[in-house]
Parts: sequence; C-alpha cells; structure tokens
Amino acid sequence: MTLRKFSHIVTLVIGAIAVTITSFWIGKQAYTWLPPQAAAESVLIDDLFSFLVTMGAFIFFGVTCTLIYSLMFHRAAENDFSDGPHIEGNVTLEVVWTAIPILLVVWIATYSYQIYEQMGIQGPTALVHLHNPMEMESAYAATDDVLVAPEEKIDVLAKQWAWVFHYPEKDVTSTELHLPSDRRVKLALHSEDVLHGFYIPAFRLKQDIIPNHTIDFEFTPIRPGKYHLTDSQYSGTYFATMQANVVVESPEEYHKWLAKIATHKPSPANNQAAAEYAETASQQVITGWKTVAPAAPPLVNYPG
Repeated sequence: MTLRKFSHIVTLVIGAIAVTITSFWIGKQAYTWLPPQAAAESVLIDDLFSFLVTMGAFIFFGVTCTLIYSLMFHRAAENDFSDGPHIEGNVTLEVVWTAIPILLVVWIATYSYQIYEQMGIQGPTALVHLHNPMEMESAYAATDDVLVAPEEKIDVLAKQWAWVFHYPEKDVTSTELHLPSDRRVKLALHSEDVLHGFYIPAFRLKQDIIPNHTIDFEFTPIRPGKYHLTDSQYSGTYFATMQANVVVESPEEYHKWLAKIATHKPSPANNQAAAEYAETASQQVITGWKTVAPAAPPLVNYPG
C-alpha cells in the first residue's frame, strides 16, 4: 500500500468519525429547538424528531464531505481538459446505493409508525374512511410514568371562534383549560360548526375535530406551567383569534381551582372575534368582504 493510498484511507476514516459524532451532537441539540416537554407524549415526539435530525445531519455532512474530499484529492490537474476515463456500470455499487436509501426509508417509516401507534392519534381520515366508531382512543404514550386509566375527564367545545371547557366533576365551564399534572386526562372533543384543530405545541399534540362527532383524546401533562392552545385548522375569518391558555398545576391546586369557580355565576367571557366583528360592523364605511358572524361570547364560570 502506497503512502498516498494510506493517507486517503486515514482521511476517510477520520472524516466518517467526525461526521458521525457531529450528527449525533446536532441530534441532541434538536431537543433545545422545541418548547419544554409538558406532556408525557412530547418525549416520544422529541425522540423521533432528534432521530430524524441526526439522520438528516449525517446525510448532509456525508454528502458535503464527500464532495470536499473529491475536490481536494481527485480534481483534474491544471490545464487538463481531457475527458475522464470511460467507466462502465458497476452492478455492485448500484445495488449498494439503491439498497441503502431503501433500508433507511424503511427504518424511518418503521420507527415513525411505532411512535404513531404509541401515541394512538386518529384523525378524521381514520374516522370517515375506515368507519371507526365515534368514540376513539387517542394519544397513549407507552412510558413508565403514564397512568393508563384516565383520571380526569373534560369536555371541549370548539366553535367559531372560541374554546369552551366543561368539567363534569363540578359541572362548571371555562375558556381557560386547567389540567392536573401527572394525571391522565381524557378530553371529549366536539365541534359546533366546522372543522377545528386542537393543538398544544408544548404537548406535541394535535387532533382534528370534526362536526357531529365526539373524539376522545387522551394525554398526560407532566410539567406545571402555562401553555398555549390554538386552532390548527383554518376555520374562517377570525380563526387566528381562537386561542386559549392551558394551565397545568398540581392535582391539589387543580381541585382547589375547580371548587373555587364552582361558586362563580356564569358570565360572558372575553371574545376577541366577537369584539372585532362588532367593531367592524359599527363602522360607517363598510370595508372588506362580508364575513361570518362569530358565535356569541360563551357564558362560563371562569372567563380566564
């Protein structure tokens, strides 16, 4: 083996090690790109995301380093304009570079489907086209810390353009979603009018809500704090105002909050969509297109 060939082999080995280490490091950094893990299910999603980032970084740096290596050690000599050597197809090489992407795609698809099964999220496609029953189990994360049986049940009503949460335990309503930490929660999702999307980024959970159906959606909050719920589906003019706070607190604080608001009389909640529509309707000069009138501000025990 010549010294030149040996140096090339050493360069390739060092480059492969560097690419692998760098890819794993970037994959670990991917955890910091996302909101805090506020639900048990978020751990599954973040692990999958980190895996995909690691694989993407490995492919990117692998291709980039191969190009740089080729430019450094296999470029044509100065003023050499001759054609390169005529090389016939190499069956072994073609099989290898075809098999590797196929195996990689199968690996990613298998891992992703395993996460999907553990999460158990079912959307409207499964409901409508596969004729699943209206009551659907959803969002089950197979982790040691997750309680299998739901301990809290909350009804969620989505309408143009507001979220309303009903707590059967005290028969009270709110426009702010309160949840006990480290307790499995089961939401019964309803839509009063059109397609809506229940999406909490910190939980890594999103579920479409379709009219005339009840969709059961389960998850386990694990991190106390205030988070954000938004409508992930375009539901009309004021869909961007269809937002709500999500408060995760200890079970003790949660039940104290329920007992407290049970003493409140229902009152109209602040509704940005209704306020903006009323302001536009009161203008002397009508501008823009005619829009759908929002539903009246909901009457709730706790307006948030």
